[in-house]
Amino acid sequence: MSNRHALLERIIAESQRHYAAYVLFNQAMADRLGLHPTDLQCVALLNLEHGPVSTGHIARLTGLTPGSASRLVDRLEKAGLAVREADPEDRRRSLVSLAPGVSERIGQAWDTPGTAYGEVLRSYTDDELELIADYLRRATQVGLDQAERLTNGG
Repeated sequence: MSNRHALLERIIAESQRHYAAYVLFNQAMADRLGLHPTDLQCVALLNLEHGPVSTGHIARLTGLTPGSASRLVDRLEKAGLAVREADPEDRRRSLVSLAPGVSERIGQAWDTPGTAYGEVLRSYTDDELELIADYLRRATQVGLDQAERLTNGG
């Protein structure tokens, strides 16, 4: 077996382990915060947005149906994590954003894990970090594309 083939197999195996560990971590963090894991992921994704988004956009971000995304937003709103406001351009539609102070509240729960992940990243050079960021961006797009393909019966 070539060195490259062995390295690719190792990367695939480590990626699978990373995904499984992250699922476990996400569940543990959700449990700590009293949330469903999907709700926590939605909060994290809303935190990355640059402003309020539609429920349809949340459905696309999370892979949920529009009805499920609407129920997710209902849960987040009831928990005080998100707010809905009328879309100024289309009053029939509402926009969703994180409630004030949620980023800080959730961020406190991330203090210890964030420090631990930061320690791992500090061991890499800037060039290596650029490579890791590029891989994650590209792998994320592949994952999104493949999820869409599978969802659409492809």
